[in-house]
Amino acid sequence: MKTGIFGAGSIGCYVGGMLAAAGNEVVFVGRDAMRQRLASGIALTRFDGSERQAAADSFTFADDPGALADCDAILVCVKSGATEKAGKVLAEIAKPEAVIVSLQNGISNAAILSRTLDGRSVLPGMVGFNVAQIGENRFHCGTEGKIAIGAGGHHDVALLLGRSGLETEVYADIENVQWGKLLLNLNNAVNALSGLPLKQQLSQRAYRQVFAALIREALYSLKAAGIRPAKIGRVGPGLLAPILELPDWLFLRIAAGMLAIDENAKTSMLEDLEKGRPPEIDWLNGEIIALGGRTGVPTPVNETIVALVKAAFSGEGPRSYGAEELKKAVQG
Repeated sequence: MKTGIFGAGSIGCYVGGMLAAAGNEVVFVGRDAMRQRLASGIALTRFDGSERQAAADSFTFADDPGALADCDAILVCVKSGATEKAGKVLAEIAKPEAVIVSLQNGISNAAILSRTLDGRSVLPGMVGFNVAQIGENRFHCGTEGKIAIGAGGHHDVALLLGRSGLETEVYADIENVQWGKLLLNLNNAVNALSGLPLKQQLSQRAYRQVFAALIREALYSLKAAGIRPAKIGRVGPGLLAPILELPDWLFLRIAAGMLAIDENAKTSMLEDLEKGRPPEIDWLNGEIIALGGRTGVPTPVNETIVALVKAAFSGEGPRSYGAEELKKAVQG
């Protein structure tokens, strides 16, 4: 399969790089600045010490989406705010039989793509691992996790990813899987506001207590909506908050697996804050607020976090908070 990567950011470059390193035909579409960074190839590393290299001549890079016109599968990796625009572009240039897969944060991106690509095959997806850009052309997978793709009669994409070293599973209940991942992604905002690598942030109880409060609100809203989020990782949704709230000494002992994270790992939202890009907060914590509004469940902690993040990104509020400082700000 000729595979297109629409959105050459951290996830797009890692996934596409792994495909190219395995000998597959890959076309990236992204900004010219990324093209220049990848002029010498893509270095792919992982927290377990494994390394791969996608040579510069093993893939094609373009800034014109028209380069995706003859791709059999197109993996959409743009930021959530650009999804509708991406869908409209693909509606004009993608061949009718191409499979479109959303590998984006949040819940609603696949639905937006389906609406703009009326009649096309669009599959929701979820990336369960963290990728950080390090140096000029290195993309580092800092955590364990797999790619999940919704069942839709197109298992070729999942097979392609799996054979390229990207553990991938097809799910009939992909929406529950996405909600399970979104629960974990509620920490993206906490991590961004901490200004710290993930491992350092999660090692401090007050930050974890804020994360736990966000999860509890989300679970109340999900229950009211009749949604059962899937277990993602080592801990089920119902146990996440109680474990996060444990004292540091006990958390470090019981939940050591949660901290099996590379020292360099940080969330995409913290990267966005550092690089002056808009946050995806409305597609993460904002989804919980919207669900709470539909089900009548109050979501004051998520609402406060969204306000703090937007203030940090706009420069109208602090860019970072200490652990106790953030806990106090959320508690009001």
